[in-house]
Amino acid sequence: MALICVQAFVSGRVQRVWYRESTKRQALASGVTGWAKNLPDGRVEVLLCGEQEAVNQVLAWLYEGPSNAQVKGVETQVLEWQAVSGFTTG
Repeated sequence: MALICVQAFVSGRVQRVWYRESTKRQALASGVTGWAKNLPDGRVEVLLCGEQEAVNQVLAWLYEGPSNAQVKGVETQVLEWQAVSGFTTG
């Protein structure tokens, strides 16, 4: 069981469309912890930590987002493992 953390920066129409809350639901349903927050430049920053397969599933969902979103791009980088509890939106 490989544990990983991935940081993602999602661009497009991703603020004020329930993107963060939808990401939280996807993550918790997959057993992934972390957070999602709006950035001043209009992007959403996401941290996903958990089993590699589960993180990859949520990461793939980030490219689509909720129905109101229009995702233009997702930049990712793998980070060192961090023990994060729950999933917060801020």
